[in-house]
Amino acid sequence: MSEENNKNKLGILTELIKLAKADNDIRDIEFNFLLALASQMGVSKDEFIKLFEQYIEFLPPKLEFDRIVQFHRLVLVMNVDSNTTDAELDYIKQAGIRMGLNPLATNEILRILDKYPNKVVPTDVLMNVFRSFHN
Repeated sequence: MSEENNKNKLGILTELIKLAKADNDIRDIEFNFLLALASQMGVSKDEFIKLFEQYIEFLPPKLEFDRIVQFHRLVLVMNVDSNTTDAELDYIKQAGIRMGLNPLATNEILRILDKYPNKVVPTDVLMNVFRSFHN
């Protein structure tokens, strides 16, 4: 794995950890979910744990599809503990803006979460929402 690719993965995980920390309470279920994501991304447990103490800059992906995937990860992390706080909602809205995603689309995703089991919006629905708000 290239150094740049690894740095991007660590930046993505740092962003997800910041969201989990937004409510000042990282629960075991959140930690384990994040650890599983790290593992899927090829990041070792040791590297992952270091991310709680160090800052790795998150650079939004160039492709809109990849930014939407990252937004979806944020939504999953926010909902994994079944306790969504205002701080988490604020964080995720700001993250969407920082990634250059349409705020109307991100707000619509957050509005429809309750319609789906465990607040997991199916990928096709998520993509259709973003597509419907595309300029």
